[in-house]
Amino acid sequence: MTHGIRNFSIIAHIDHGKSTLADRIIEICGGLEKREMKAQILDSMDIERERGITIKAQTVRLKYKAKDGNEYILNLIDTPGHVDFAYEVSRSLTACEGSVLVVDATQGVEAQTLANVYHAIDANHEIVVVLNKVDLPAADVETVKRQIEDVIGLDTSDAIPISAKSGMGVEDVLEAIVHKLPAPKPSTSNKLCALLVDSWYDQYLGVVILVRVFDGEIRAGMKMKMMATGASYVIDQVGYFLPKKAVTDKLSAGEVGFITASIKDISDCQVGDTITDEKNPCDVALKGFKPSVPVVFCGIFPVDASEFEKLKESLQKLHLNDSSFSFELETSAALGFGYRCGFLGLLHLEIIEERLEREFDLDIIMTSPSVIYHVYMTNGDVIDLHNPAEMPEIVKIDRIEEPWIKATIIVPESYLGAVLALCEDKRGEQIDMQFMGDRAVVHYHLPLNEVVFDFYDRLKSTTKGYASFDYQTTGYREGDLVKVSILVNGEPVDALSMIIHKTKAEKRGRALCVKLKDLIPKQLFKIAIQAAIGGKVIARETVSAYRKDVLAKCYGGDITRKRKLLDKQKEGKKRMRQFGDVEIPQKAFIEALKISDE
Repeated sequence: MTHGIRNFSIIAHIDHGKSTLADRIIEICGGLEKREMKAQILDSMDIERERGITIKAQTVRLKYKAKDGNEYILNLIDTPGHVDFAYEVSRSLTACEGSVLVVDATQGVEAQTLANVYHAIDANHEIVVVLNKVDLPAADVETVKRQIEDVIGLDTSDAIPISAKSGMGVEDVLEAIVHKLPAPKPSTSNKLCALLVDSWYDQYLGVVILVRVFDGEIRAGMKMKMMATGASYVIDQVGYFLPKKAVTDKLSAGEVGFITASIKDISDCQVGDTITDEKNPCDVALKGFKPSVPVVFCGIFPVDASEFEKLKESLQKLHLNDSSFSFELETSAALGFGYRCGFLGLLHLEIIEERLEREFDLDIIMTSPSVIYHVYMTNGDVIDLHNPAEMPEIVKIDRIEEPWIKATIIVPESYLGAVLALCEDKRGEQIDMQFMGDRAVVHYHLPLNEVVFDFYDRLKSTTKGYASFDYQTTGYREGDLVKVSILVNGEPVDALSMIIHKTKAEKRGRALCVKLKDLIPKQLFKIAIQAAIGGKVIARETVSAYRKDVLAKCYGGDITRKRKLLDKQKEGKKRMRQFGDVEIPQKAFIEALKISDE
């Protein structure tokens, strides 16, 4: 029966304490013994623990004995809070009937709080409002309650004040979950109908699939069918996370758990797919999720060309675990074979880069991030341009359109001037501005290529980290855009070319040349670094020449000393990429992407 089950997500802005609340809930329900507990237990990746953010939604099944004496099964899904992982949130919410909204009583409503609540309201969720960190001296519960009512429109008369860190009030949250959130709808047919919420690769079990069962039941030994891909597999194992893996014989309607079926072909598992019984399939597939649309693109190339196959395999495994990330083959004159990858934002790009280096032990080069431009040709054709290096000749182009976004920025009044100046500098157009207490909610139209560059970093630094930011894409507009090419010793470096608004081209080109001058090691000859639009050079720097002899200080003595110095030099060379006669260190690519508009 489903009436004793509660499926819920915890949603919040970054750092408002959702992972800590998840820890306390696991502790109270006895999911783990005291000695097994650690902070942010559901943040299993090293990157999540180091950065203090949730990247992947994680599930855990808990038993809770309520004060009325009934026992309930709670399926908790802890979701990310950052704008780049909103797709992860919307997926998790589809698998639940209710949400716990956590708002920091010292910070109040932030941009991602709004975005995540709207996701939950779209999914028809019942919402329990929780005010965290009420034990801190800076907490202002009444003001935050008013903000939630004014800005979001949720009733806060029964909002629960808690301290997730100390555990104060967490029991009340559990009581609210079992009494206020609805139970899953009971099964209406005996035909299996389950939603594929997530999947990841396990080197011993193959692909592990996270499912939410809506109708019928799923058991080990049955032959399941994926409705979108048509693939069939016999299920080996069925179970759930407590947070440790526990194997069971079946999952019934309303339950959330995992299945394994010795799946080797990664492409068979599509997130949002419907899983059914091959012999007795359900009539219609579940709605699934809106496909995610990547907004930022960049090229990923292996430093060592022999690692191309390994890169391909690694990207497939990552895509399985993160379906909002896409990739396709591309080649570059300078960098050889690699992949053009699409991301939901710059943090998403950074996380994927780190996961490739850590989890798969790859040395990679990433090109400048860019967005999709619509290029209208004089002959009537329209090209979707992902890569600046592929831009056609200027004489063949009629016009170029760039994507724009609607940004929501919540900022303390004292920093409002700096934020408005930043948005204006980024070619922004103000839509409106409201005040809630001593903070302003500003809406702006901004070109996306200005945002992916360094907008988020500058927003955080000008507001000392107090501003919060969320956005959605709104469509395309015509722009006066040009391609800036970077030439090193007369050779174009396609990995550093970029498309940019004409008014900013010279400034950005000059900044990049100055940066590269410091990053490119001196050679035995002078090196010219130029930025050009078409045939016109708009900026130039020169790296002066010198001779570097690592054995100069060795006169006689043991050969091992010379060996050591030569090996050290060799190691440095291995990390470099060759362009004609000039070595450009990999660091130069990464640093070149970080130049600011300042």
